[in-house]
Amino acid sequence: MTTHPKNIVIAGGGTAGWIAAAALARKMGPLVNVRLIESETIGTIGVGEATIPPLRTFHKLLQIDEQAFMRATAATFKLGIQFENWGHIGEKYIHSFGVTGQQSWLAEFVHFYLSAKARGLESDYGDYCFELEAARQHKFATSPQSNIQYAYHLDAGDYVAFLKRFCSSLGVTRTEGVIEQVTQHDSGDIKALHLKGGEVVEGDFFIDCTGFKGLLIEETLQSGFEDWSQWLMCDSACAVQTSAAGPAVPYTRSTAHHAGWQWEIPLQHRVGNGLVYSSKFMTDEEAERTLLKNVKGEALTTPRTLRFQTGRRKKAWNRNCLALGLASGFVEPLESTSIHLVIMGITRFMQLFPHSGHDQALINEYNEQTQLELERIRDFIILHYHVTEREDSPFWKHCKEMDVPESLQQRITLFKEQAHAFQKQNELFRVDSWTQVMLGQGVVPESYHPAATMLSDTQLMQSMRQQRERVMNAVNQLPTHESFIQRYCAMTEGTVATAS
Repeated sequence: MTTHPKNIVIAGGGTAGWIAAAALARKMGPLVNVRLIESETIGTIGVGEATIPPLRTFHKLLQIDEQAFMRATAATFKLGIQFENWGHIGEKYIHSFGVTGQQSWLAEFVHFYLSAKARGLESDYGDYCFELEAARQHKFATSPQSNIQYAYHLDAGDYVAFLKRFCSSLGVTRTEGVIEQVTQHDSGDIKALHLKGGEVVEGDFFIDCTGFKGLLIEETLQSGFEDWSQWLMCDSACAVQTSAAGPAVPYTRSTAHHAGWQWEIPLQHRVGNGLVYSSKFMTDEEAERTLLKNVKGEALTTPRTLRFQTGRRKKAWNRNCLALGLASGFVEPLESTSIHLVIMGITRFMQLFPHSGHDQALINEYNEQTQLELERIRDFIILHYHVTEREDSPFWKHCKEMDVPESLQQRITLFKEQAHAFQKQNELFRVDSWTQVMLGQGVVPESYHPAATMLSDTQLMQSMRQQRERVMNAVNQLPTHESFIQRYCAMTEGTVATAS
């Protein structure tokens, strides 16, 4: 191939496939033809219903109207995740999307907070974050002038349906069919997908969205897989939908149990629930019983069990094939990064688009960036399991005592010894994220930057009081999350009917 790929074939639908189709058709429509192959007879995972703030940027890029999207997907707002029982049983904290306190060019806010604590301050670290306090009080509002950091809880099935409708006006061709065979050119590049029934779909470039199977990227091209289960031991999930037992809150709940954790994701019309666990420490039957015992509403669906393997494809882009979604790897759903990684994958591909044909340097750059991004997210997820004081079960005892990647151990040591947390270049999780999780799970720094000692007791306490009052005053002016949803993006009757 000596010119840019004109005909792009997406193998598989679901969230990954339709996000890729929407991005390519909207942003590169005049340059490419997009064809997506999926089958109604092949189910999708479809339980990832929590997102993170970069989805908003992606929607703006595609010119997706927020209110229309939220009505169509029964979406609610998300300001962060409330973690319960992770550091100690009975304790909880919120990892929010906001910025905490004021920092100086010398040191982050956490250094001044720790100095104030040493002088008698009794406030919680989260008291200085607007988004975190709003989550606590179940408040929310946004406007074109607002800079509040938020994401969404959404119905995954409705989101796919929304993207399909969006793509229908952009010229994306959808083909119903089951892929039975993949053929290759003599060079090794993928040539065509053979569908059940005899149709042959040729293309210049192929995007693999066939889930964990990796029909193109692995079964055909044998790109290899790097297993991370030595650090992320959970390999199973049991999911069920329930009726809402009260107003939707603006955060996801993540409650640790003796062999993993349970999610609770509130939508406008129901709640998504799931139990994530390690099959080495919990049976499927016990997982289902535990899940149904702990949910609040009435079960609307039959619980279903899913298997997964944490890790990454060694080559996310191999020859003329790009893997997205579960086909490229999985870093478990703890911090709601799955949809984000799809978005970053297709965005990076468009930025490094092979406009002059096969270019190995482009492929290498893409794979290096993808690896680095995934490893940093992996480290942040491992952090939750490792910095715990729990020793009440073999699972948690293992997590606490296990060796972690050197890159993560260095970050833990820096924070524990000197209260330093960093956001490295192109890293997803910010300083506040690392700080909130480590403090929330009991990592108490032994020292802090001397800049925080330069203020007198009066100066420091006055500054802390003023910052806390600003947060509280701003949050007090917000409406409740529930009332804002009803006014701004209440789901349509059509969505209600579909959900029923």
